[in-house]
Amino acid sequence: MSRTYLTVAEPASAEFVVQGSEFIGHVRPVESVDAAEAFIDAVDEEYADATHNVPAYRVRVGGDNGDGDGDGTADSRFLREYSSDDGEPTGSAGKPALNVLAQQEIENCAVVVTRYYGGTNLGVGGLVRAYSRAVKEAVEAAGMVEERPHERVSITVEYDDSGTVRSILESEGHEFDADYQAEVSFDVRVPLEEADAFRDRLRSATSGRVDLE
Repeated sequence: MSRTYLTVAEPASAEFVVQGSEFIGHVRPVESVDAAEAFIDAVDEEYADATHNVPAYRVRVGGDNGDGDGDGTADSRFLREYSSDDGEPTGSAGKPALNVLAQQEIENCAVVVTRYYGGTNLGVGGLVRAYSRAVKEAVEAAGMVEERPHERVSITVEYDDSGTVRSILESEGHEFDADYQAEVSFDVRVPLEEADAFRDRLRSATSGRVDLE
């Protein structure tokens, strides 16, 4: 059985002013490094006029080797941690932001702290406190949840088999998006330890007429 982990419940933000500088903490749950980096890029773009956009994330990467033995699947994945000071003094911004996530054992989470400089230097200690506070308050606004590791399964079938596949997805309660074109594609979020059995069920139900990624 895969172990559970803590993450934020939903995207959220928190903002405050310290000696004229405005700080905005942005937080989002993510399922991959690509998703974390896409979130960071989006905040960078939205707040391009900010003095600093300081990013950090903790994301589990890797995964099941497919042997289906269930021996600590999540633990076989390693935790990738990243942070950047984005021009602030070394160690004053990115690491404090990341430390908040680490201290609360939050995983699969990305944060960006936006700063608009207000004309007064806060010093390294002041910056550490401000960047830490921005992440803490954003996490509090988002709320915390316990999650099981999931993976994305991409399914493509002919239209005739789409009803069978959709019925399985709905009966098992998986989150999914469907795209009906000449063929039908489903993008499904499946608990990691159930993914192999799920793929086998789809192959059986469609007599092998399913393309899985």
